[in-house]
Amino acid sequence: MTTVMIVDDSNALREIIAKMLRDSGIEVISAEDGVQALEKIEQVTQLDLVVLDIVMPNMNGYDLCRHIRKNPKTQNLPVVMCSSKSEEFDRYWGMKQGADAYISKPFRPEELLSTIKQLLRR
Repeated sequence: MTTVMIVDDSNALREIIAKMLRDSGIEVISAEDGVQALEKIEQVTQLDLVVLDIVMPNMNGYDLCRHIRKNPKTQNLPVVMCSSKSEEFDRYWGMKQGADAYISKPFRPEELLSTIKQLLRR
């Protein structure tokens, strides 16, 4: 089964994305911030993709993405940044940190799901 981690400090948004993914047959792991995400990444045996916010307490999404890219275990893990930071520079900087895709909030659920499925097929 495919497993996706959702990292966002908004409980409501984590639940919305998780329901959408579960309804599509995808298993979901959630984390509230980058620190918790890194801890869970070390514990899981299979992880296929990470959806992360940028603005979070303790460790932001840019830092989390850099950690994912530096770790040999996760360096090829697809990363989707999903953030309210919607300026062109934010998108550019997210991609520079190693994100495979960048979606601005508010997002259309179909757009996020389509992006995730496309990256999972790679």
